[in-house]
Amino acid sequence: MIIVDSALAKHAEEGKPPIRVGMIGAGFMAAGVVLQINTAFAGQMQVTAIANRTPEKAVKAYTDAGQDDAVICDSEAALSKAIEAGHAAVTTDPMLVATSPHVDVFLEVTGAVDDALPLVLAAIDHGKHIVLMNAELDGTVGPLLKAKADAAGVVYTNVDGDQPGVQQNLYRFVKGIGVRPVLCGNIKGLQDPYRTPTTQAGFAKQWGQKPSMVTSFADGTKISFEQAIVANATGMTVAKRGMHGFTVEGGTPITEAAKLYDPEELMSGPGIVDYVVGAAPGPGVFVLGTIDHPRQKHYLNLYKLGEGPLYCFYTPYHLCHFEVPATIARAALFGDAAIAPIAGPLVEVISMAKKDLGAGEEIDELGGYTVYGEAETAAITASENLLPIGVAVGAKLKRAVPKDQALTYDDVELPEGRLIDRLRIEQAKMFA
Repeated sequence: MIIVDSALAKHAEEGKPPIRVGMIGAGFMAAGVVLQINTAFAGQMQVTAIANRTPEKAVKAYTDAGQDDAVICDSEAALSKAIEAGHAAVTTDPMLVATSPHVDVFLEVTGAVDDALPLVLAAIDHGKHIVLMNAELDGTVGPLLKAKADAAGVVYTNVDGDQPGVQQNLYRFVKGIGVRPVLCGNIKGLQDPYRTPTTQAGFAKQWGQKPSMVTSFADGTKISFEQAIVANATGMTVAKRGMHGFTVEGGTPITEAAKLYDPEELMSGPGIVDYVVGAAPGPGVFVLGTIDHPRQKHYLNLYKLGEGPLYCFYTPYHLCHFEVPATIARAALFGDAAIAPIAGPLVEVISMAKKDLGAGEEIDELGGYTVYGEAETAAITASENLLPIGVAVGAKLKRAVPKDQALTYDDVELPEGRLIDRLRIEQAKMFA
């Protein structure tokens, strides 16, 4: 937020119009974003339009954020009329938001892949900065979308506040003080690949979230996407399929848990992305770095970071929707991405059978009953023809696949005519 807050204040003081945000989705996190913008960034930015399948949820998101003037719109003309009259616009047609001239920044908050893709592409074509709260999309075709955004002269970024963005901030800080980052890590409280929407129903109800969404947190799919995004933004890789994912006794300080990593493994390559279960502070993030200069080592030891060769830096929290407006401002005012791919994919998220799968069975939603995601190198994913989980939903099994086996493209029949499959081919060709 430092520098961003001053820039936003100056933007408003100079009489410039607020940064206009168009949002897709009105769920738990999306509603939080509207609340944060309306309460902490009033006059500096505004959510001009929300698209959601259930318009009443979008209206409620506005109302809960203190804005009771939302108008439901069914056409481009109606949307423009509402916004120009100073009202919040709500629609069931997300393409109206993606292409609206009254939107500067396009914020995607659905977690969907197939549904989000045409909207993101349209928003890029219409000159809008792209901000994603959608790790699944970013981890599947992010490098291609970033290349398209670059060509269009707009920013493509995932959000600060979610773990990947917080890790990237910390990575940039560590690198910026002259320490070489060799691991970017996530701190988790639970990891069980066999969790399902049934086992997570109670937790989901308690926090007002979808059972499938919280299942993807628990079964490893979400963290695999998050760490793939970080790898693609830093040039790092994974040490092995699924990452190390060390589990420690609850409350173990991350500075102690970090000692489980082999310095030789981390320092001899491009660095890795990984996670630890049970460490404190959770749910924070951490970066391990190294430095060669003996005098600088002496200073780091003086500053209580130890004798090395690995030094542990950490952020004790991630605040999700609270930090999304900062991402929006960084994109709109500075042309800066909180986190984005630097080239082609380095780490993918592959599909693993959550149970014994039978021929003819259809793969259900992410965080469902049939598959969970694990991080794997892009090179192995390609060479073994492994099935990315971002394209797996709706695929039908041609043959039985046993529990915990990685699925390949040869194991499934994909739905015909999907945009995601065409873009995966385009991405592979672009970064061959």
